[in-house]
Amino acid sequence: MREVQITGDSIRLGQLLKLADAVDAGSDVKQLLATGEVTVNGEVETRRGRQLARGDEVSTRAEDLKVV
Repeated sequence: MREVQITGDSIRLGQLLKLADAVDAGSDVKQLLATGEVTVNGEVETRRGRQLARGDEVSTRAEDLKVV
């Protein structure tokens, strides 16, 4: 699991995926989420605006991320 450090108290899912280079461009986030292959804390998530806080875990088909 790769840790992704954020500067504020929270970050949106779409921003995290871009920050972690899980997508090439911000516009690719919507397509990735539409596949149903992104989970947040073990549950499928399709909202790119989902707020994440430190300790949340995000999984894609390619890798697992933890917000720190």
